[in-house]
Amino acid sequence: MMKKILKISMFMFLAMLLLTACGGDGDSESSGEDTESEGGTESSSSVIGDGEVELVFWEFGNTGYDKLIEEYVEQNPNISINLQNSDMNDLHDNLFTSISAGSGAPDISMVEEAQIERYRDAESAFHNLYDLGADAVEGNYLDWVFQNGGNADGSFLFGLPTDIGPTVMFYRTDVFEEAGLESSPEAVAELISTWEDYEAVAKEINEKTGKLMTDAGELVFNARRDQAEKQYFNEDDELIIAEHDEIKEAYDYVANLYDQGLAGDIPLWTPEWYAGMEEGTYATMLAPAWMQGQLKDNSQEEGVWSITTMPEGAGNWGGSYLTVPSESEHPEEAYKFIEWLTAPEQQLKSFSDYGLFPSSPQVYEMEEFKNFTDDYFGGIPTAQIFSEAAQQVIPVYKGRLYYSVDEELKQAIDNMAAGEDAQAEWDEAIERIERILQR
Repeated sequence: MMKKILKISMFMFLAMLLLTACGGDGDSESSGEDTESEGGTESSSSVIGDGEVELVFWEFGNTGYDKLIEEYVEQNPNISINLQNSDMNDLHDNLFTSISAGSGAPDISMVEEAQIERYRDAESAFHNLYDLGADAVEGNYLDWVFQNGGNADGSFLFGLPTDIGPTVMFYRTDVFEEAGLESSPEAVAELISTWEDYEAVAKEINEKTGKLMTDAGELVFNARRDQAEKQYFNEDDELIIAEHDEIKEAYDYVANLYDQGLAGDIPLWTPEWYAGMEEGTYATMLAPAWMQGQLKDNSQEEGVWSITTMPEGAGNWGGSYLTVPSESEHPEEAYKFIEWLTAPEQQLKSFSDYGLFPSSPQVYEMEEFKNFTDDYFGGIPTAQIFSEAAQQVIPVYKGRLYYSVDEELKQAIDNMAAGEDAQAEWDEAIERIERILQR
């Protein structure tokens, strides 16, 4: 249980730092004057502009939006924006409390993509962005990320998407070369084009180097789960795990890696996990774009890590949406601003300045983006690799209790990694999930 609590708390802490800084290097300055609350969480507030219409904007993470806001209010002198930055969890808790009470919500609130499920049953607490003109800009965004910002039948849009976290395969070139394998992104992509290939290469690497293919089973499970056309729930919020094979196949695949000693039991965000990045304890890491910053901070030698596509597709982990709570007295002005902030031109600036990976495919065609390379990863065109992954993501309905179900399956994976029987852990996880659904 303590392991589960540690994993959840560390995930939420890292998410606050990273999910709105996809690939950022952590050097960017936050906006406003930082203060510390009684709980020790840093927060900031800064009013930008002196227009007669003031919009209160809640954000979390290190986005660099303060610079873009300065540009916007210069173009729109009737607007000023009160940018309030806080811890990700605090923001979502405060937003939920505000909309439940019917007072205290801002004009604009960022909502992390994993948290948007929390508000699915509260449509009345938000403006439907379709009513404000969002149908005209739908083409600015990848289909799947735009759809995920709406309700199940597509009639209501909660928010416009900002950044995303397309997943790829990070890998250690030195480990591949030690095993006698080619290490260029093109060669590795061809070598590991299927999950069967992934297992075969894992065996070869382990036999020749004694090293693991992956840190733990969680990221492998995530990768296969996110490639599934159906996951945990249908659009009526009915549990459908037993009605299709994709989730159980993902789980069994991880169990098979453990049985062969090809996956480690190195929990994410632990000191051992970070040390493994530097020491080459594991050969691959299936992770999102924003993981670049973690690698650069913890494995600083250039050219050792590289990036290629994952076998059989991609997924997404991270990103956010900009919503307009119904309490706003200036919904048209709020919408006009978030439409501008998430437009392709501004998304390119956010990528160039802060590493936020764009949700707009129009950015992927811009020369500055296409020509972007990264010396840390051997000078390869990382932006193109991530954009290819982003365009492979399959839209899927998650459901309000998606993350409750996911946590139970992750607990089963943790337990099997510790030596427990995989099938027994699966059965017990399903029983726990069914109890959750009956509450």
